[in-house]
Amino acid sequence: MSRTVWVTGAGSGIGAAMARGFANAGDRVALTARSRDALEEVAASLPEGAEYLVLPGDITDREGMVEAARTIADWGNGLHVLCNNAGMNVTKRSWADLDWPSWDRVLEVNITGALNVIAACLPIMRAQKNGVMIQTSSWAGRHHYSIGGVAYGASKHALSDISASLNDEEGKNGIRSTALCPAEVATPLLAKRPYLDKSMLATMIQPEDMAQTALYVANMPKTVAVHEIVLAPVRS
Repeated sequence: MSRTVWVTGAGSGIGAAMARGFANAGDRVALTARSRDALEEVAASLPEGAEYLVLPGDITDREGMVEAARTIADWGNGLHVLCNNAGMNVTKRSWADLDWPSWDRVLEVNITGALNVIAACLPIMRAQKNGVMIQTSSWAGRHHYSIGGVAYGASKHALSDISASLNDEEGKNGIRSTALCPAEVATPLLAKRPYLDKSMLATMIQPEDMAQTALYVANMPKTVAVHEIVLAPVRS
């Protein structure tokens, strides 16, 4: 039986690759991001005959995420996999460049936004006694990584711990969570990193690699929780 998969941050990069990966596996996919145009473009790239739902929204809109989760569950006869992928970073990343408005926004999106989506899914997955949550954390959520920046690193460490808390508290309800902690992934977000040598993008983890990792997690037996996966590119 095909699953219903909700992908946030589905308009580009890792989220778009995850949407295509699950659709290629025969799953129904619900796509959320702020831009409808970006989502429609991703939807057009899905395999012919794929079942999908384009559902624009902002993960910082708590009530909106609750409504979105219910809409997806009604559409897809349940909500079986969450790819909690939406996130952001900013150019001013060091203490020397402290910029409260942009740092506050990073924390709002990467922590509070992620919590909003998780909380919206929990009642549905609890009722099903089944659900997999895949959190897009970061290498910066596993190790201190100065390039990622102060606010981003703090937010991803928080997300990794949030994921661990789900396994601790919700396993009895059949819910499992995995924090994906990749090093550099060649995404539009990473391409905005200050002073990045764009020629390095080809040597980094690709969004499609992340999609395959998410599929691996989702396909694990219900008796197994994969708490964390740390990924790094092979150095030649």
